[in-house]
Amino acid sequence: MAGHIQDRWYKTEPGPDGEQRRVKSDRYGSGLRYRARYVGPDGTEKSKSFPDRQKRLAENWLTNIASDMSRGQYIDPRAARVTFKGYAEKWLRAHSADLSSQIVTEQRLRLHAFPILGSRPLDSFRPEHLRDLVSALESNPGVSGAYARNIYGDVRAVLSAAVDDGLLPRNPCSAKSVRPPSVERRRVIPWLPSQVQAVRRALPERYRTMVDTGAGCGLRQGEIVGLAEDAVDFEAGILRVVRQVKLIQGKAVFAPPKCGKERDVPL
Repeated sequence: MAGHIQDRWYKTEPGPDGEQRRVKSDRYGSGLRYRARYVGPDGTEKSKSFPDRQKRLAENWLTNIASDMSRGQYIDPRAARVTFKGYAEKWLRAHSADLSSQIVTEQRLRLHAFPILGSRPLDSFRPEHLRDLVSALESNPGVSGAYARNIYGDVRAVLSAAVDDGLLPRNPCSAKSVRPPSVERRRVIPWLPSQVQAVRRALPERYRTMVDTGAGCGLRQGEIVGLAEDAVDFEAGILRVVRQVKLIQGKAVFAPPKCGKERDVPL
C-alpha cells in the first residue's frame, strides 16, 4: 500500500519513562478520524478523510490509487472534481474550430447540455447520465434528430478531451448501452424546374442569378453571397468556390467554404 494513514484522534508523545506512547489528541471524538495521504505523479500531496471505524476503507482507497498509478490510469481527484460546464467552457476557448463554429457549439452546449450535465463533476460521469441526456433530447419537440446528434457530438468531444487531459479514465459515451439520438429518415424531394423558374421570376432582377448559381451549380447560400466575379472562368467553363459569407454574432464576414474545402464547379 502506497501512502500513509494518519489517525487524527491519537498522537504519539514521550511518556515519563522516555518511551513513546499513544494518547488522545485534541480532536478526539470529533470530525473524520482517518486521513489517507499520498504523493501524486506531479509531486504534490493528495489526501482524503474517512470516519471512525473506516480505516480498512482508507487502506483500500490508497491501494486502488497505487494500482491506478501502476496501470497508467491515475486520475487526480481534485482535478476531476471540475464540473462539466467549467471544463467545457475552458475547452471551447482552446477549440481550434473557426469562430462561427465555436459560437454555434457554445450555444448548443449552453442551451441543451449544461442544464442537464453542467453541474456534474467529471469524475462522477457514468453511462446512465449520457442515456438521460439522449432521452431528454429525443423527448424535446423543439430539437430535431439531426440537431440532437450535433449536441450529443459536442458533449462527446468535451468528454474525449477530458480523457486526453487525464480527468476521466474513459469516455462514458463509448459504453455499449449509450447510443446517439436517432435521426429521422426523410426523403429529399427536389424542386421541379417549373418551381425553380417561378421563384426566379418572383425575385428582383439583381437576385435572379442567385437562383441560377444555386440550382445550376449546387452552391450553398453563403457561397453564393460570397461569390466574386473573378471566381467565374467562362472560357474554361469553371466556377471556383473559394469563400463564403457567414454571420458571426450578427455581423457578415468572409470565411473559407464549409470545412475549408475549396472546389471547382463546372458551369
